[in-house]
Amino acid sequence: MESLKAIELDKSFIDVLYITSQEQLPPEIERLFKQHKLSYSILTVERFSEVRERLASIGTVIIDTKNADSSQQLIKIIEILEMGHIGVILLINRTAHVNSYLPEHANNSLSTGDDSDYIDKLWMKLSVNLAYRKKSSDMEAAPVVQPKQVHTVYKNKMAEQLSMTRSLVDNLSEQLRLAGLVQQDFLPTKLPNIEHIHWATIFMPAEWVSGDIYDIVRIDEEHIGFYVADVVGHGMPAALLTIFLKQAIIMRETIENSHKIFSPAEVISNLNKKMAAQKLSGYQFATCCYCLLNIKTYELTFARAGHPYPILIRPGRAPEQMEIRGSLLGVFEQAEYHQRTIQLQPGDKLLLYSDGTESCIGKFNDQAGFNFTREFTDIKHLSITQMMDGLNDIIQNREFEQAEIDDMTVLGLEILP
Repeated sequence: MESLKAIELDKSFIDVLYITSQEQLPPEIERLFKQHKLSYSILTVERFSEVRERLASIGTVIIDTKNADSSQQLIKIIEILEMGHIGVILLINRTAHVNSYLPEHANNSLSTGDDSDYIDKLWMKLSVNLAYRKKSSDMEAAPVVQPKQVHTVYKNKMAEQLSMTRSLVDNLSEQLRLAGLVQQDFLPTKLPNIEHIHWATIFMPAEWVSGDIYDIVRIDEEHIGFYVADVVGHGMPAALLTIFLKQAIIMRETIENSHKIFSPAEVISNLNKKMAAQKLSGYQFATCCYCLLNIKTYELTFARAGHPYPILIRPGRAPEQMEIRGSLLGVFEQAEYHQRTIQLQPGDKLLLYSDGTESCIGKFNDQAGFNFTREFTDIKHLSITQMMDGLNDIIQNREFEQAEIDDMTVLGLEILP
């Protein structure tokens, strides 16, 4: 195995970075690399942070999801690579699906049959990703022609093209602005506050439109269903998929004169099957946390799919992540999802949030687990509305690195004393 070392990326360009939990490459992929004389290095998911500052030295990335433990880590890696304009190929069960992520281009999913077919399709995607990477590098090169060498006719033509480009950009910006307004029409227009339960939210798209969506729905006289969902990536492709998610999340079913409320595990499982059945191109993976609250007993049941854990804030205690397993949406059609029930009490607060907000709330440490930031713990005692205002201030005052810029959504509720 050719393991990745920091000095290797500084010295030379690596055609393929292979991220895996295995100790070595699958034989068929190693043969493919050697056949086409591709340079490569192997890295574990946990060590990805070591190469974040040297992504310019990588041509494309293959992520082998076999035995991968952390959906959230994979999502972060994909988004960071997307921001760096690096194509990503996501291998799912190797001989099952090959998904290719190309920045600013439609992604696709290919069903594969035998190993030779799978390798041929993998090579095709590798070729496209590497060609795109080289083209992007050329586009960033400075022009070699000096201004004084450009003829007047050429300058006039350039001026005309520049004017047309500005007009197109202005029109596109207006279209995106309007799209953002349409997307926000799908969000709740009024929060369902009642006597002992109050709600508050933050919704901050990274661009005009967002890859996040949330909803709070009064299902019947005793139950409220609510969720936050996050599509991998952001921008227009991700925003389009949020509308699909909104329509695909079914909380109840009416049968003649009665109705059935779906459990959170059923809601997430049904949503996953719908996404997988669509065989969506583009940003086809998403995360979600769905909760069902009994507003009379304060019993809360929740399920999640690759999403950050909900946070319970109980008076006199440290904030707590409520952990439960659940894989990404749209990856495995037969994935199983579990649910967990807790009893909320007067004074409790609950937060759901998308991963773009995570750095303002806390950070995971291999030794100590998830550590909440000092700024977050300083506001945890406030009412849910004041807490959201404080979290909004934290976000506004923070200087984010380019790779950290993402859509931010937070949904919170408080059981009043």
